[in-house]
Amino acid sequence: MLEQFFVCPYCAEEISMLIDPSEGRQDYIEDCEVCCNPIELHFNFENGQILEFHAQRIEQ
Repeated sequence: MLEQFFVCPYCAEEISMLIDPSEGRQDYIEDCEVCCNPIELHFNFENGQILEFHAQRIEQ
């Protein structure tokens, strides 16, 4: 597991999460642990290295 830090797109607080590099590409929704708003997360691994990571608002 790798710890990834990012900024919440709603409240701008720094958040950390553990992600599994063995899964390759992943897309899912995680609630911010500070403001509880849903964050859309996209990340991609190759050979255990993170290639991309995006955390964005869910447009309603």
